This record gives sequence, structure tokens and C-alpha cells, in this order.
Amino acid sequence: MIHRITEALGDKSAYYLEHTCTTIPKDTIHRPSPHVIDNIYAKTDRNNRVLNNLGRLFGTGRLAGTGYVSILPVDQGIEHSAGASFAKNPAYFDPANIVELAIEGGCNAVASTYGVLGSVARTYAHRIPFVVKINHNQLLTYPNTFDQVLFGTIRQAHDMGAAAVGATIYFGSPESNRQIVEIAEAFAMAHDLGMATILWCYLRNSAFKKDKDYHVAADLTGQANHLGVTIEADIIKQKLPENNGGFLALNSGDSSYGKLDKRMYSELATDHPIDLTRYQVANCYMGRIGLINSGGPSGSNDFAEAITTAVINKRAGGMGLISGRKAFQRPMAEGVQLLHTIQDVYLCDDVTVA
Repeated sequence: MIHRITEALGDKSAYYLEHTCTTIPKDTIHRPSPHVIDNIYAKTDRNNRVLNNLGRLFGTGRLAGTGYVSILPVDQGIEHSAGASFAKNPAYFDPANIVELAIEGGCNAVASTYGVLGSVARTYAHRIPFVVKINHNQLLTYPNTFDQVLFGTIRQAHDMGAAAVGATIYFGSPESNRQIVEIAEAFAMAHDLGMATILWCYLRNSAFKKDKDYHVAADLTGQANHLGVTIEADIIKQKLPENNGGFLALNSGDSSYGKLDKRMYSELATDHPIDLTRYQVANCYMGRIGLINSGGPSGSNDFAEAITTAVINKRAGGMGLISGRKAFQRPMAEGVQLLHTIQDVYLCDDVTVA
């Protein structure tokens, strides 16, 4: 297994696999383990029904019992338009094929819309944990607007047998305060009803694009994570960091934005991708709340990119990957293979926390 991983990493194999994180040492973070429910979640204010559904999630698929998760998310029919998302593989207009891909792919859960999961709930809700995505950015308004709006109720998700709900907040956007209030209330109700919660902690503001795209800066995404765990998300989904210094860039010139301490950049992070991701983990209460990174769009080198992302996440102390387009925008057999390739990184004992 390690041979395939090193082969995919190529000449950067040592860069990723031999790196030691000296910024935030691994012994100071809470790392995923087979005892994640007992060691982490059972010590919180989550009720027994939430713990039961978290147990379902961590106990399903090829990663069952490891403390790591592999989730298939397919809400792109709304977020990116159904035609643009499924033209490469029209079979996924049918919700049954989405869930079948997650099952055959050995995933811990499948995340999708009320409509997708509700349309096949009686066939599949008992076979694989459902994560109902409760809000979306719909792109049919002209001109396009960028806002996450609720598409249903928490009671609906509960009634279809969902193990968890998921939501997105566009931190940094003009609508973020409303979204924080909405999702905090929704997550509290989900917990009351016994469902777990997953938060897509994304940044959205045109000002974040300056000399580079700071929507993927470690400092800004880390703070978004910290806000996400504050409203008691059980798992945080975040994009893999690609740079740092968002607060510094946005505080340049006459502008003043947020708060920073330069030790964030000199002591708590370097420019190594594992260290940048470790900073994201640190902002998830030092890993008490699991960090899953997104797999990104489909391209020409999906398998190698998926392995690289998984290695970075695992070695940083993350909890897994949530990868959709790389899997469903290809024939099902290849999608299953890609999901297994991601999971193999987390099953490989030779890939350790840095």
C-alpha cells in the first residue's frame, strides 16, 4: 500500500511523508483513533442519541473503527447546477446511483440534498448513514448571488432517518451573521433530535482575492474553523490551505481587518502544507472536533491529487476527506476505485501523524 502512495507522490514523496511538524507538536493535538467516541464526543454535552449516530458514522464503510471518515458529498446539482455537474456522467441525475456509489465506494456516509436522499430513503437510510445538507447557494437568480439559504427543516432530515445534517456558512460574507444564527439554531435542534452535525466552513468575500486567493489561507480558514466549532459542529469541513497571511494582506495600507499576532506565522505555521493544515486542526479545538478536507474539482490527475490531499490531512492530524466531484464525474467503477484509493491512505499504518 505504501508503495502505491509513494509512487503517486513522486519526487515529493519525502517532502510529504518524512516531514516533522515542529510548529504545533503532534502530542498536543487530539488525534483520530478507534476510541474517538469515548475519548472525545462522550465527554461533551452531546446526548446519547447523537453519540449513537456518530457511532454509526464512524462504524460504517472501509474505515469503520479507525476514527477516520470518508464521505461522498453530492449537492452539486444545486451548488454548481445539475447539468454542469452531471454532464460528464448523466447516471448521477438518478439519486440511487449517488447512494450506490457511496456504498460501493466503502464510504462512512453520503451527503446530499433533501430531495436526493428523501427520494431513496426507504431503500437506503438503513444501509448507510445519511448526511442531509440543509442549505445551499442556488445559482439561478440573475445575476448570480452568493448566499446560503435553507432548503428544508431539521424535522424533515430526522424523519427520513438521517444520521447527521450538514450546512455551509460563508464566513466573511455580508450574509454571514444571519447564516451563523440560522445554522447555530439548526444544529441545536439537530442535536436535540439526536443527529450529528457537519459544517462546511467556507470563506466568501471578493476582498479576499488580492495578490493571491486568501479564501484558502491557513489563518482565515483556521478562524472560520474556530467559529464553526463554536456553534458545536461535530465535524468541520474545510478546503485544504494553499497559502497564509490573509489577515496580514487585508490589514495592509489604510485598511484594518480582524486581529492577528505575528506568531501565527512565525511559530504556529510554516509554508509546508502539513503545517498549514495543522493550524486548521489547532483551530478545531486542537483536534477535539475532527477536520475533514474537501477533495476539490475533478481534473486530469485526480488519483494523485486525492492521495496527496489525504496524506496532508492525515499527517496534519485531520479526520479524513469529503470528496465528490473526483468520484462521481467518472464511471462508477473508477469512482469506487478513487474512493478506495483515498481510504487506503488512512488504512496505511506507514502514513503517520507528523
